[in-house]
Amino acid sequence: MAKEQVEVKLTPQEIVEKTTIADVYRAVKNLDGVIYKTKLIYSDYFSNLSHNDIYIKPENLQKTGSFKLRGAYNCISQLSEEQKAHGVIAASAGNHAQGVAYAAQQLGVKAVIVMPATTPLLKVEATRAYGAEVVLSGDSFDDAAAKAVELQQEFNYTFIHPFNDIEVILGQGTTALEIIDDLKDVDAILVPIGGGGFASGVALATKMVNPHVKVIGVEPCGAACIKASLQENKVVSLPSVDTVAEGTAVKTPGDVTFEFIKKYVDEVITVSEFEIMSALLSLIEKHKLIAEGAGVLSLAASRKLQFKGKKVAAIVSGGNIDISTISALIDKALIARGRVFCFSVQLPDKPGQLLAISQILADLNANVIKLDHNQAKVTDSFKKVVLEVTVETNGIEHIQQITHSLHEHGFKVKKIY
Repeated sequence: MAKEQVEVKLTPQEIVEKTTIADVYRAVKNLDGVIYKTKLIYSDYFSNLSHNDIYIKPENLQKTGSFKLRGAYNCISQLSEEQKAHGVIAASAGNHAQGVAYAAQQLGVKAVIVMPATTPLLKVEATRAYGAEVVLSGDSFDDAAAKAVELQQEFNYTFIHPFNDIEVILGQGTTALEIIDDLKDVDAILVPIGGGGFASGVALATKMVNPHVKVIGVEPCGAACIKASLQENKVVSLPSVDTVAEGTAVKTPGDVTFEFIKKYVDEVITVSEFEIMSALLSLIEKHKLIAEGAGVLSLAASRKLQFKGKKVAAIVSGGNIDISTISALIDKALIARGRVFCFSVQLPDKPGQLLAISQILADLNANVIKLDHNQAKVTDSFKKVVLEVTVETNGIEHIQQITHSLHEHGFKVKKIY
């Protein structure tokens, strides 16, 4: 009687050890004609800030709006005919959803994407537009993931993991080969980290082609799961995550990705919410490129590099962001950079006071964008009223000049934001 073949499951360490550059080139072949080979863009602005030569790798211009298509397509293309016949499933409210949907459509495979019921309609419709069946379940990603596992078991779908899968990792690694082809003397590559799949692939491919190129991962301070894991030398789950870089808001990295990052990534930098929003605003202003919060992590980190005069590729990983979200992020970035200043002052309830404030602001070239002269607001005196003013400014120093001038004229300023 013939023995049944049993699939041998490799440990994460064994997966890392057996993976070669040939595997990445196989992914390149699989993706030929499917993805855009996004070209590097030299940035005078970010170069001047960092004192390095910064080249933007604009994966926000990739098909489906992010790098995720690379890994999703490579993974699905490797499935057996039987697996393809049953279809694939994924849980995502973001770029992975669209990457899997598009890849499945191109390969003629049924795709089911489970998204939280709270997912913006724009993202739901974008995923459906690529031919996927969308199931809305629960209020969070964890709820959606649980539903996806339930459906996978019921219908025998193949689950396409967003990061902790070797074929996904290999697909993401093709990004690094394009960078090295475009900039053969690149010294360092900055790559965002969420669950670690992108950083794993980029680091693997880079080090196997040129081990002298530094690979630097970037995480938001509010979701630094890899940084925490590296410190403990084991996979660590964060108790919570909180960041505008939603695409990297991951509590627990993959066990496979952790091993790749531990072996191949040289350094992990964390960036603040202010640094993320500032980089987003600068990318829009200086390069007329739209990205999501997670997409600009590398640019946010470019100012924190510990070396100068090097050639650095900063990967802008995605640009799928709705108008209302980008409007809110721009507003926050303007406030954080001192470009918008909102304050209140108490005025004597008599004619001419509003004119006096207006004159001070005009003399300092502060453009009033909102004004609320509310006589009904309670103050410490019935003889005073509260005036709230929002102005456009040139930065922190300009705000200080405005505040100083108002104080000199006897007005007590209270900063609102």
